Amino acid sequence: MGAMKNRRTEPERVDASVLVPVLNEEQHIRDTVDAMRAQEFDGTIELLFMDGGSSDNTRAVLEQLAASDPRIRVFDNPGRTTPHALNVGLAAARGEYIVRMDAHAFYPARYIAAGVERLERGDVDWVAGPAIPRGTGRWSRRVALALNSGLTTVGSRKWRAGADGGAGEEVELDTGVFAGVWRRSTLDRYGGWDTGWPINQDSELAARVLADGGRIVLLPEMGAEYVPRDNLKGLARQYWRYGIYRGKTSRYHANSLRRSQLVAPGLALAVLAALGGPRVLRVPARLAVASYAASLAAVSVRVAEPGDERDAAALPVVFAIMHLTWGFGFLWSVVRFGPPLAALARLVRPAR
Repeated sequence: MGAMKNRRTEPERVDASVLVPVLNEEQHIRDTVDAMRAQEFDGTIELLFMDGGSSDNTRAVLEQLAASDPRIRVFDNPGRTTPHALNVGLAAARGEYIVRMDAHAFYPARYIAAGVERLERGDVDWVAGPAIPRGTGRWSRRVALALNSGLTTVGSRKWRAGADGGAGEEVELDTGVFAGVWRRSTLDRYGGWDTGWPINQDSELAARVLADGGRIVLLPEMGAEYVPRDNLKGLARQYWRYGIYRGKTSRYHANSLRRSQLVAPGLALAVLAALGGPRVLRVPARLAVASYAASLAAVSVRVAEPGDERDAAALPVVFAIMHLTWGFGFLWSVVRFGPPLAALARLVRPAR
């Protein structure tokens, strides 16, 4: 790990350590750092950037910024994945509180303060905010519309809580949520992030916390905006990987699977049956797929801007890519990691 050269002038302890994995972020890394330095927090902070081997000038820009700001430290991330980066940062962090931030998201000014204040009130282990999609390009705008519709998030409260613009009460979560704030002692107790989950590492960690009786809450005021993928190929790859590692999480953590998460794999199976399944299955499968297509068309017209026929026509494609790649990814995880039998048994077990 390579820390910045003026480390001797830094305090031994700080109140909050912000962990930021980075890779080829040259285009906007200065804006990212400026936004993080603008956090309204009464305590002391440090900003730890873990570079996964950027091939552009990201590392040089960060080193330059670190030379003029002792709060910034830069480290190598030889493992290159997000959980590797977070664990490198956790090992070097000197704060009582650990904050995870992403270089592609935009956090409210009191993100750190709100999270720390809630942890200090006690009875919770993890505090985070909703992810709020804000599209900028043609396709990222359509993906944002799809995400905000509720049809792609299968009722997840961690998305719906951001719909009121930061107002409202905290929400108790039964799954992981992107980013957040923890006490350092909490992350140390669980050994940080599992590097076997390059994707879905937050949900994997959440499954361990929840299984141990911990609590995770979401504060609407901590809602962070991010820009979704702006091309369909990237979107498909993203959701394929989401499905694979959600399946892996379900395989190893039975408490992480929700009934709603079986809808996309079920849809993927229906598509397979409609295309080439046994005759007895083909007709009902085709009816199911047709009903799905009709529902996509109806929702697309509802969520598109009035009079924007192009978005209304394109949104079913966005929905289908997100649902089907996630669903087929989940099915592939069953082949790759084994079926989540304990998780499925837990879902069919009668409630007590």
